[in-house]
Amino acid sequence: MFISKLMNTTLRISSRLGLNSLTKVSNFQQPITCHYWSMNKHTFSTTMPTEALGNQSGEKEKISVTFVDKDGEEKIVKVPIGMSMLEAAHENDIELEGACEGSLACSTCHVIVMDIEHYNKLEDPTDEENDMLDLAFGLTETSRLGCQVIASPELDGLRLALPSATRNFAVDGHVPKPH
Repeated sequence: MFISKLMNTTLRISSRLGLNSLTKVSNFQQPITCHYWSMNKHTFSTTMPTEALGNQSGEKEKISVTFVDKDGEEKIVKVPIGMSMLEAAHENDIELEGACEGSLACSTCHVIVMDIEHYNKLEDPTDEENDMLDLAFGLTETSRLGCQVIASPELDGLRLALPSATRNFAVDGHVPKPH
């Protein structure tokens, strides 16, 4: 389980940084072995097929994602493979809060997957994600946390609705009074 999470995390990080900065590629027809070094100098290696690189020109593959805000206005954005929907929203000035910055400690990046076929293509939510979703405003059967929905080729055309409110009072207009 730990190794699986570690691999997913390192693959997302390497995707964002560009694999060429972490690997030496001599032949695109062969699998590529990536070596990752941690702060305490342990080495973690994985071999991945070259299809994981996307196109060979160095340009990252992107998918189309539509965000629908609480007023029903739609914004279509291109999201690089490996990026979370929370990060995509922030990069495209979409009002999706993410108070905990994607650390699974809040529910303010709650999104609703509008198409059941796309929802079924997502990995099942972890227990930690389900615990945070229980705190989300306007929870539905297809609710997810935007920080946990990661762009992949099969999610091209994904439509995400933003709830009309969050449980974060400071964002929803509540001004706390000093005691």
